[in-house]
Amino acid sequence: MSEPIFLRHSGGLTLDEIASLCGAKFEAAPHARRIANIAPLDRAAPGDLTFLDHQRYAAAAAGTFAGACLTTAALARQLPSHVAVLVVPYPYAAFVKVARELFPHSLRPSSLGKAGDVTGATIDPTARLENGVTVDPGAVIGASAEIGAGTLIGANAVIGAEVRIGRDCAIGANAVIANALIGDRVIIHPGCNIGQDGFGFVMGGKGHLKVPQIGRVIIQDDVEIGAATAIDRGALRDTVIGEGTKIDNMVQVGHNVSIGRHCVLVSQVGIAGSATLEDFVVLGARAGVKDHVTIGEGSQIAATSNVNGDVPPGSRWGGTPAKPMRQWFREMTLVSRMARDADAGSTSGE
Repeated sequence: MSEPIFLRHSGGLTLDEIASLCGAKFEAAPHARRIANIAPLDRAAPGDLTFLDHQRYAAAAAGTFAGACLTTAALARQLPSHVAVLVVPYPYAAFVKVARELFPHSLRPSSLGKAGDVTGATIDPTARLENGVTVDPGAVIGASAEIGAGTLIGANAVIGAEVRIGRDCAIGANAVIANALIGDRVIIHPGCNIGQDGFGFVMGGKGHLKVPQIGRVIIQDDVEIGAATAIDRGALRDTVIGEGTKIDNMVQVGHNVSIGRHCVLVSQVGIAGSATLEDFVVLGARAGVKDHVTIGEGSQIAATSNVNGDVPPGSRWGGTPAKPMRQWFREMTLVSRMARDADAGSTSGE
């Protein structure tokens, strides 16, 4: 049995086309060569494009069989003569531009069938679908929902009543979306749950009184949301995900949270209700954000940190509780030194 290739490339690109695409300059390149695939230095074949962006990979570069390599002028001499060298300031960024052209279908969830097919789906007669919407088998589209042209709804996804989804979006298999307004070119990966009620209770000695959650989820243009992520609808105001924000797998966004433009949330981040992330905030994996906290524009929070208070714009914080990075490092160094001194004292007293 042959091994399948799940993400097939396009017809390939000439070196001239690659150079034009990413602004590369040739260095002794055979211009007639055609590139059809991408690969790392140590696995690349003559029809593959690779990249070299650091001296630490010099040994792999010297032995590569790649057809072409994107690299800097300073690293170009590390490559064998049979490799077509394309010089750029930022090799990996250029490599990604080319990879997107070679593998355009890898950029969002794909359909089980043909574009525009809705066979096998359950679509309420009051729902409005523009031309070119694809709805895979088993998906359910609720009453008065609206879906824009070019959007894909994956198998067994559920789109609730009156949900609005813009154009050229991709909703992965088994995603559930309710109480939400979604912009254009949004990617929601399989298994996401968006618009369920937030976690709100008035706690008491005789039980916990559930608080009505009457807000919505607003997802702006060009947002991407990873698999199995949950985004709660607002309680009294909307939960908002800003334009261009990228959210990894298994992230929890609580009710009333406001996330700005072009933020990055890495896997297993948890954001409690009514927290605010301003534009271009980055949260490392498994970072936690307390309710009603504001993280200022451009701030970066280290992985596994716990943010308990407001973070000024442009900060780099880490630790539990999170604090400025330099302070956190000093404290860890001091604790480590105290532990070593204690061990030394214990040993000398024996």
